Amino acid sequence: MQPVTKVYNGYTITTDKSLMLLNDIHQWLSEEAYWSEGILFDRVKTAFDNSYCIGAVKDGRQVAYARLVTDYATFAYLADVYVAEAHRGKGISKKMMEILFEQDWVMRLRRMMLATINAHGLYRQYGFSECKYPERLMEKLLPPDIYLKQE
Repeated sequence: MQPVTKVYNGYTITTDKSLMLLNDIHQWLSEEAYWSEGILFDRVKTAFDNSYCIGAVKDGRQVAYARLVTDYATFAYLADVYVAEAHRGKGISKKMMEILFEQDWVMRLRRMMLATINAHGLYRQYGFSECKYPERLMEKLLPPDIYLKQE
């Protein structure tokens, strides 16, 4: 599939990984994200390499990012979504979600999931809702320091 790149209010929003700044992504995820504090660079790189990513770049810096963990056919999990604080409130996350969810292959997925503590309103705009059958879902949580361990 061809990468998508659009300019929006001075931001370059793209699915082209070659235009994204992995060091900036790692810095934000390891220092700012409550879900991955302290995550090692190699873990972020592996997740990046094995996911469908979208991001926003401005003035040579990665200011927003999200990734879909997916099989590209039936299922995707939206993860690591962020917009750097100085760039929030400018419609960047909405534009990223619009571009992402307009992809033909994404529109054919049977199920997409995500977890959020504070962005329910954003994701509801794109068709997400609470799980219809939460009793069917299970998870296995490992200690938070799992991200800090070398492989």
